[in-house]
Formats: sequence, C-alpha cells, structure tokens
Amino acid sequence: MKQEFRNRIGRLSAKLPIRGGLGQPQILICCFRLISTWQYAKNTGIYVTFTLAFNVVFGLFLAITTFYLPAAQATTFRAIWFLPRILPPVLYIVMWRWFTWDTGFISTVLSGFGVSSKNWMLDTEYHAWVTVILINGFVGASMGMIVFSSAIRAIPASMLYASEVDGASRWQQVWYIILPQLRWPILFITSYQTMSLLTSFEYIYLSTDGGPGGSTEVWALAAFHTALNNYGGNLQYGLGATYALLLVVIGVLASLFYLRLFNFKNLLTKPRIEG
Repeated sequence: MKQEFRNRIGRLSAKLPIRGGLGQPQILICCFRLISTWQYAKNTGIYVTFTLAFNVVFGLFLAITTFYLPAAQATTFRAIWFLPRILPPVLYIVMWRWFTWDTGFISTVLSGFGVSSKNWMLDTEYHAWVTVILINGFVGASMGMIVFSSAIRAIPASMLYASEVDGASRWQQVWYIILPQLRWPILFITSYQTMSLLTSFEYIYLSTDGGPGGSTEVWALAAFHTALNNYGGNLQYGLGATYALLLVVIGVLASLFYLRLFNFKNLLTKPRIEG
C-alpha cells in the first residue's frame, strides 16, 4: 500500500511543469502543490514536537534525579541511560523490534493475560508514533542528561548549602537555583535536538520505514525516498533536493525563534557584579 502511494505521488509530480534547475521558483511551487508535501510537513511537526519535548523534559529529569543520588549510583545510572546514544542504530532498532513485534517481549508477556499477539510497532498509527517517539526520545534524552548533569555540577555548591541552611526543600532548590541557571544548556539542547530531528531519519527508516501507510513518513525520510530510494524506479532528484533545501530554511527559522524565545541578548550580558 505504501509503495503504491509513492508511485502515485511520483506519477502526479511527473505531470507537474517542473523546468530548469533548483534555482528557479517553479520547482518550489510544484513541491507545495503536492498533497504529500503537507502530509510530510504534518508528520514532521508531530515528530519534532513530541520527541523534542520528551528529550528536554526527560533529560532534565534524569540529570536532576541523578544529581541527588550518591556518586557511585549516579554514575551507574547515567551509564545505563547513555547506552541508547552509543549503541549502533541497527542494533538499537533490533532490540526495539524484539521488544515490540508479534513474537517479541510485549506480546509474550501479554499473551499470558489472554491478549492476542500483534506487532505493537506497526499495528496502528498511534502505536507507530509512540514507538518512533520513544526510540528517538531515549537517544536524545541521554545526551540531554549528560549536558544538563555537567551544567548542574558547575553550579557553586555554596548556593545549595546556603539554601539548605535557609530551609529550602529539594523542589525549591530545583525551581529557584538549578533551573534558572540551566537556560544556556536548555537553549543548546533544544536548538541542537530540533536541527537533529528535522534532518535525521535513520531510526524511523530502520523501524517503521514511514509506515504504516506513510503515517510516520517525515520530511527528511521523504527526501531520501524521493531522490534515492524509490523502488518504483521513479527517482526524482530535484524534488528530493527541494525537500532537503526547505528543511535547511525551516531549521534556520527555528534557530532564530529559539534565540528570541530564550532572550539570547540577555544571556550574553555581563553579570551585574562585573558591570
């Protein structure tokens, strides 16, 4: 079904009056005439928004919780959570397939409770999105955990000791001391992960390949399929390159938005004590 959908899109785009090179506006106009372009944009928005939120929030949670653990336990905990980042993508996806497929761990456990076996990765669009977000989320959260942990360690211990003397709780330390001093790391992780999620597709390609029915086909994966990996034989290098070029533009606009959101100029001002 998915290949038939791609072939139809290829035949439709072949009828569009695309002339000249990538520098001419016709190819951009024709790109946005395709219904699939807007579907890819929608899928990309869902993918980037939910995965980015998971990366930042869960990375912060891991960094803060391990900060208050004893050193040996914190090191072990961080090493375990860093495994998704250092594992080869193929091996990482094989583990997820073993976990979610109809003969995998989830189906084996639930079969004891009378639940029929099914492919939890590709059974429905909802399951596919949850799996894709978790697969990429754990990879991004592990990096966020390392960056946030380093930033928290750089906070002067005297500030935390003084807050404890004043009777501050752990939650008050996190809210009034730790989080305000993590604006730079949060800006970096948010910007970096947004750029990474916009342009990377290897985990989706290896897990769902855009399925079921193209429901998880993000813009970067569509550019790859369109230009380099169309089994229908209708490779369209110009259209695929246009998708990739638009991702660059979106990435630049997202970066400018983050600089405005985090008030970049104030982050660069000297502390008042040095003024």
